[in-house]
Amino acid sequence: MDIGIPEPDRKEIADALSDVLTETYALYIKTHGYHWNVEGPQFSTFHALFMTQYTDLWNSLDEIAERIRSLGFFAPSGAAIYSGATIKADNDVPEALQMMSNLVSDSETVIRTARKALQLAADKGDDATADLMTQRVAVLEKSAWMMRAHLK
Repeated sequence: MDIGIPEPDRKEIADALSDVLTETYALYIKTHGYHWNVEGPQFSTFHALFMTQYTDLWNSLDEIAERIRSLGFFAPSGAAIYSGATIKADNDVPEALQMMSNLVSDSETVIRTARKALQLAADKGDDATADLMTQRVAVLEKSAWMMRAHLK
């Protein structure tokens, strides 16, 4: 494989993308669960917002995994995609505002992870990965801002 990025650099980038994929998957699962279980006076608003967010997260998973494959490596799947995440599942069903607060914090985790991958890709001359991570950071930052606005 000769795409203009040396194999050790591609591996390092793929590993960083695997971290983004893992955290994104954990956030997707949590967001979808909150969508199903949210209750209270803001039900309609939160239910719709969570659906918008989990749909975006779901679609991004494929883009991230396909980028890893484009770099010549396998994307994590199965138990590996769960075990590496720092975002953890809840032990119970939180109240609606706590759900929102949890998703803000967890989105920030994904943002920080994506920024690391973005910087690494930029440093290694991988413009395609840097572009993908730039897009993900922008979407996640906007989502976090919208969620924060509900907490005021």
